[in-house]
Amino acid sequence: MGRDRMEQKNGSHSTWAGKGAGYLRSILCVAVVLSVCGGIFYCGVMNGWFLLNRPGAGTYSVRGVDVSHYQGDIDWSVLSAQDISFAYIKATEGSRHRDPRFEENWEESAGTGLYTGAYHFFSFDSPAESQAQNFIQTVGKREGMLPPVVDFEFYGDKRSNPPPVSQAAEQLELMLEMLGEHYGVTPVIYATEETYEMYLEGGFEAYPLWIRNVVRRPKTDREWTFWQYANRGRLKGYSGQEKFIDLNVFAGSKEQWEQFVQTGKPVTKAGS
Repeated sequence: MGRDRMEQKNGSHSTWAGKGAGYLRSILCVAVVLSVCGGIFYCGVMNGWFLLNRPGAGTYSVRGVDVSHYQGDIDWSVLSAQDISFAYIKATEGSRHRDPRFEENWEESAGTGLYTGAYHFFSFDSPAESQAQNFIQTVGKREGMLPPVVDFEFYGDKRSNPPPVSQAAEQLELMLEMLGEHYGVTPVIYATEETYEMYLEGGFEAYPLWIRNVVRRPKTDREWTFWQYANRGRLKGYSGQEKFIDLNVFAGSKEQWEQFVQTGKPVTKAGS
C-alpha cells in the first residue's frame, strides 16, 4: 500500500507539472500574440495607418490642414477634394527665413474653394519686431485670408533648455500685437500642450488658441478654436520628403466657421 501511495503521489506531481507547463505555454502564446498585435499597432501609428484621435464629423464638421515646403509639390485640386475646408500655409520663420514654397502654395490653392491663411514659426532667438516684419513683408494683405497664426512650440534643444518664461511671453505678445495692429484682426496662437502650460496658461486669453494634442482630446484651462489632432495624417496630393500631413478641426459648426471667416472672432470649445 505504501508503494501505491507513492505512485499516486508521483502521479499527482506529474499531473500538476503537466498543468503548469500548459499554463506556461498559454501565457507565452498570449504574450506573443499581444506582442505581435502591439508591434502592428505601433507600426500602424508611426506610419499614419492608425490615428489615435478620430474626431467625429458630426461634432467637428470643419476640417483642415497645415502645410509647408516639407509637403513638397502639392496638387491642390486633389488635396482640396478630401473633405477639408481650410489650409494654413507656412510663410515665415524667425526674422529672415521665408518658406520657399509659400507663394507657390498660396497661388495654386486659390480657386479650389479652400479658405487659406498663413502662419509664422516663432523663434525664441529672434526679436519680435523683426519676426513680425518678416511675416508682414512676406505675406502682405491678401484678399480673403484667414487670421495670421503664430506657431509657438519648442524646437532644437529648447525643450531641454526652455527659454525664460517672462522673456518668451513678452516677445510673443509683442509680435501678436504688431500683427493684430497691421492686419486689423486678432492673430491665432498655435501651441503644444507643453508650451501652453509653460508660457500661455493664465494669459493670452484674448487670442484664439490652436492646440496640438495627437493622443487625446485637448485638456486645457481655457477653450480652444482649432485642434491639431494628428501629425501623421495621410492624404493624397503631395509628394515631398514629408509623407505625413497635419490634420486639424475647427471648434464650431459650419455656420460658426463662416462667422469666423468673415469677422475673425473666435468660436471656442471647452478644453476639458
